[in-house]
Amino acid sequence: MFRHTQGNWLWGRGRDFPWGGGLGTTICLLASVWVSPPICASDTPYEQEPISYSDPVLDDPVSKLDAQLAAGTTELQYEPAHGYLRSVLRALGISEASQTLVFSKTSFQRDRISPETPRAIYFNDDVYIGWVQGGDVLEVSAVDSQKGAIFYSLSQTREAIPRFQRHTHECLQCHDGSLSQGVPGHIMRSVYTDPRGQPVLTAGTFLTNPQSPLRERFGGWYVSGTHGSQLTMGNLIVRDKEHRQHPERIDLAPNGNRRDLTPFFDPQPYVVPHSDLIALQVLAHQVFVHNLITKANHQTRFAVRDQVAINKALGRPETEPLESTRSRIRSVGEPLLRALLFADEPRLEAPLEGTCGFAAGFSTQGPSDSRGRSLRQFDLQRRLFRYPCSFLIDTPAFDALPEPQLDYLAQRMWQVLTGADTSGRFTNLSAEDRTAIREILQETKPGFARRWPAEANGTP
Repeated sequence: MFRHTQGNWLWGRGRDFPWGGGLGTTICLLASVWVSPPICASDTPYEQEPISYSDPVLDDPVSKLDAQLAAGTTELQYEPAHGYLRSVLRALGISEASQTLVFSKTSFQRDRISPETPRAIYFNDDVYIGWVQGGDVLEVSAVDSQKGAIFYSLSQTREAIPRFQRHTHECLQCHDGSLSQGVPGHIMRSVYTDPRGQPVLTAGTFLTNPQSPLRERFGGWYVSGTHGSQLTMGNLIVRDKEHRQHPERIDLAPNGNRRDLTPFFDPQPYVVPHSDLIALQVLAHQVFVHNLITKANHQTRFAVRDQVAINKALGRPETEPLESTRSRIRSVGEPLLRALLFADEPRLEAPLEGTCGFAAGFSTQGPSDSRGRSLRQFDLQRRLFRYPCSFLIDTPAFDALPEPQLDYLAQRMWQVLTGADTSGRFTNLSAEDRTAIREILQETKPGFARRWPAEANGTP
């Protein structure tokens, strides 16, 4: 987060990745994030109006907690073993069961990270927390409803009034670029890792996205849970030269279906002894969709800004719609819609099961309809969720999307959920799925459902 090394592009096995000489990364909360060439504030669109990313006015859970600390209305408790970690998790409503563990050296505290001392990541819908054994700081990222990912650190030294420190351009060296949809965001990577925790570059890397099969996920992460005959890259350490050059020859089976991680490292120093498979799957989905929501927000606001300027220059009403504006809204709205409806999710070949109760706790959060159905209920037999519409539709970031984008998403979602969309691009949804999702949203997301056509809301 605080250091940067000029990066260059290398190539590996059909996967491209930027790599710097010193791996001086940002708050790399999610493995594996690589160093890219320095960026300047003037070069980044999100520093312009109406985003103004570096502006100190923020709207995210961490900035609100920091204001409470400054006012003395909230206190954080320090513990010798974990510093402020547990207290911060409680203050932000983050479950300890969300813990996932990364052993690849992909954080600015890289010298303290190894397969023996993995970095822990905790998360909820809006905040990510990174903790390293003996680390100087907690690594923190929160989702601002207008700006995107906001990066912070919190000193792990006991202080009378601990305060979060915001970081901007030093973090955006890595957390901005094509890998994060061109907005301040997060990146989840899967890497082959050597016994020291160093990524094995010759073996290539994978950027985790909705289409990623399990076999290409979680390299550099510990994974606790069962997944049957499906294999993952979790718990894998590459030890010999042959596998560095030919990773396709690695047998992933011996490291899979592990309910106990003690053969790999001592979990005693950690809040829980797990790196839950279901938490990892949710994390991967959430990271990708968060970035798409931010991109849709920024690009729609830029489109509306430009429309006003063009209309003013031509002497037309500022709100007169332009085809270019509609096209720009559509270009960012459609990928978000596909991600929200899990259109590219690979079908599971065997059931998934975690180890620490994350799934049970997660399922009880959020709204349910009158039949007890919720977007947070898991399937884990054929796919991740029982009702494949993202729970992130119930977050402040989604609600803060500009009106034209919300209208577009509502119209398109209605077309998909009623079968009016015959494009064949949402074949993952059965007729029963579409009906259930439509009914759940009508009850639990009425403000969004009111954007649907009049007949959807009982209006003749």
